[in-house]
Amino acid sequence: MNQPTQDEEFVQFVRARQGQLLRAARLYCGDPHIAEDLLQDAFVKLASRWESVRDGSPDAYVRRILYRDSVSRWRKWGRETPYAAREGERDLLDSRVTSGVDEWVDGADVRAALADLPPRQRAVIVLRYFEDQSEAQIADVLGIAAGTVKSQASKALTALRRSMPALIDAGMAEGGL
Repeated sequence: MNQPTQDEEFVQFVRARQGQLLRAARLYCGDPHIAEDLLQDAFVKLASRWESVRDGSPDAYVRRILYRDSVSRWRKWGRETPYAAREGERDLLDSRVTSGVDEWVDGADVRAALADLPPRQRAVIVLRYFEDQSEAQIADVLGIAAGTVKSQASKALTALRRSMPALIDAGMAEGGL
């Protein structure tokens, strides 16, 4: 059987990962339209570097781009109110449930609480609890030390507990946060 070309490998990667990466982008920025733009830009950047990245960790490379571009946008435009799906519009967070975390992160309260966190804390929470990444993987994606991941997660969880104690308590009881 023939080996896939680099272009075919890239297309396969994009098709396999675009759904999960789009959901992560949405949690980073709170708006599905901006998330689509962020992901599209990340895939364009990945395509230009595919040959050198494909044998390493293209997933981490895209996540790093999503995070950095999200932070850049946030710094440029400031904090925005998270987008709520309008009637008849598909809400990505309410799509097919794939884990207990997905069930927990289905409400506007969670998206609003995430939007109140600074970008790095939001990214750590999304990567750790929504994407189920290890501290080492998060440190690699964000370009920070593992200790920083721990401290950012701790600060973010403290803020989340303050802003939505009932949801956090329910999530902890089910083995979540």
